[in-house]
Amino acid sequence: MLWAAVNLPPDTKSARKDGREALQMRPLKLELGYSAYAEGSALVELGLTRVLVTVSLADGVPRHVSAKEGWLMAEYNLLPRSTKERKERERHKLSGRTAEIQRFMGRAFRAALDLSLLPNKTVIIDADVLQADGGTRVASLLGGYAALYAALDRLVMLGKIDEWPLSEFAAVSLGWFGEDRILLDLTHHEDESAWADLTVVATKDGDVIEVHGGGEGRPVPQPVYRRMLETGLGQMPELIKTVHAQMRKPLS
Repeated sequence: MLWAAVNLPPDTKSARKDGREALQMRPLKLELGYSAYAEGSALVELGLTRVLVTVSLADGVPRHVSAKEGWLMAEYNLLPRSTKERKERERHKLSGRTAEIQRFMGRAFRAALDLSLLPNKTVIIDADVLQADGGTRVASLLGGYAALYAALDRLVMLGKIDEWPLSEFAAVSLGWFGEDRILLDLTHHEDESAWADLTVVATKDGDVIEVHGGGEGRPVPQPVYRRMLETGLGQMPELIKTVHAQMRKPLS
């Protein structure tokens, strides 16, 4: 592994406030079909973070997209009491953070989905955060994957698509807290004190879909950044296995 090559042994034994070890994720729970009307939906619980993700399939694509291709868009929203203090609804203008997360999610899903197999279809992924305690974008991606998988599975059963268009992928967050201390799957409290944070999205084979994050007020040494990335990539096979087990869908 890359961290070994740069002589930075992982700190895997340090207990955290919630009792987890450094590289231990919070309990992950998925409930598919939570929404009766969406083509695909999932309620995601990642520790105290809870996100409802729905997938809608609509006919037609935006003007800049050929009808021979499909399109995907993602929307992300924090509900007013998803946080300790009420958050105003973003009715007319998105905050910079919300817009950033929506673009991040859209890029990740478009990289994992072969849109050429969904001609003249628009896939809309809506992630509504019911309760936020860190890792909301990770929960949105994991829930979005499960909900999208369910929607596509339905199209297969109806005979509307012949080839499976979605790559198996997962996401995880990591934080650096100085020296060799790296933590996996940060809570809100941990995220606030991290020296750097990173969200890694990748396939089960370790192919990178998206990496987002960086230093918080200071640069990140290259060996630390490489170790964070390698640690995140190393989580993908087991995390994807966990998601599929809860979906009751075998891995390909």
